[in-house]
Amino acid sequence: MNRSDDAPVLKGVHHTARPTWKLRETVEFYRDKLGLPLVHAISARGWGPDNHPDFLHFFFRSGKGSTIAFFYYIGAEQPAYTMPVDDYRSRATHTAWQVDTLDELKAWRDRVESQGIALKYQLRHELIESIYFHDPNGYPIEITCEVRPMTAVDARDAEHTLEAAMAREDAQRLDGRRFESIDQVWRGKADALGGAGDGLAVLYVLDVPEFAPLVAAGRADPAVQVDRADAEGYWRLASGQRLRFERKALGFVPALWNAALTGGFRGEVRSFDRQCLEIVPQGAAGSAP
Repeated sequence: MNRSDDAPVLKGVHHTARPTWKLRETVEFYRDKLGLPLVHAISARGWGPDNHPDFLHFFFRSGKGSTIAFFYYIGAEQPAYTMPVDDYRSRATHTAWQVDTLDELKAWRDRVESQGIALKYQLRHELIESIYFHDPNGYPIEITCEVRPMTAVDARDAEHTLEAAMAREDAQRLDGRRFESIDQVWRGKADALGGAGDGLAVLYVLDVPEFAPLVAAGRADPAVQVDRADAEGYWRLASGQRLRFERKALGFVPALWNAALTGGFRGEVRSFDRQCLEIVPQGAAGSAP
């Protein structure tokens, strides 16, 4: 959906806020270890309902006009549902700060490690590279660098992705067809992108630098036809035999490899493990390699 010219426009994030039951540790982590200026604090009696405790609400400057803030509820016990659990669900709720260069990202990694903060990992995934660690409350923190800017191609691809995913969600709600894998989204994207696919293994590749090795590998295989897809922003790789890619030959890090089908595909995935991706025409997945 396109934004109308008279729609209101956001001007960035002012603050994110979370509760803490570790006042000193939180202040010393953000102010002293990370070096974020403490810029504002609200101290107040409880607001609203009778069971709302007195509290402190304090803010640290985190760049480009943004702040990160915390609530400390005086005398309140920490409820079990706020206890940190280090799994994919808790990691989904995190703060990600941006730096402009990979050198700045390295400088932040050096600072984090020099302050005795355990670095979880450094990871490149599609157009960003990030470091990850936790604050004293167990909240995940990310510092990230865009290795290329987001473009109109990315925005159009995001529309295709979310439209395909919402269609699957709608189908599950309306007639019970389960939405249970990302392959359903990728197949839906391929259908929306158009072009003939009967009897062929087809892979749509987003026309951005990180996925360019897929296109180069397709061009190097005489059994693969490579052309532009009907929809702007994609290459179409097609074969009546198979499409086969090796992760190490492409130079893909694991996180990027896991998204290798993100443009959409037709046919059947014969294999997609840590090292090899192979797509064959529909009905051929059980045949010999």
